Amino acid sequence: MTNGTKAPTIYWVVAILGLLWNCIGAYLYIQTRLNPDVMLVNAPQEIRDYVASMPLWANIGYGLGVWGSLAGSVLMLLRSRHAPTAFLVSLVGALVSYLGQFLAGVLGPAEPAMILAGILLLWWYSRRAAAQGILK
Repeated sequence: MTNGTKAPTIYWVVAILGLLWNCIGAYLYIQTRLNPDVMLVNAPQEIRDYVASMPLWANIGYGLGVWGSLAGSVLMLLRSRHAPTAFLVSLVGALVSYLGQFLAGVLGPAEPAMILAGILLLWWYSRRAAAQGILK
């Protein structure tokens, strides 16, 4: 595709759904940081303890995972060639965050699988879009 060619409809559907998905993640991140007691009221005590004492490196990974993915979605909407890089940063951040949870013994299998699959899908799709010339 050339710079003047319109992106296909499916591209916009994926980009918008990705943005909505990542806005939910950003909202949950902010709420967990601002008011963890309310946000985690139904969580098991070990999860609440982990969030309260999360190691700095895991906290950084958590932030990179959330904000990298949100940035990737915004970059997709802007048709920026930097979207795949943002999703890759997000993937690394999420893996670091989940490593912290694993080492603390509070990692369940469902959440990481779903979130990592979402990041991988958006990374793959944005790389594909870049290779097709959709991203500038």
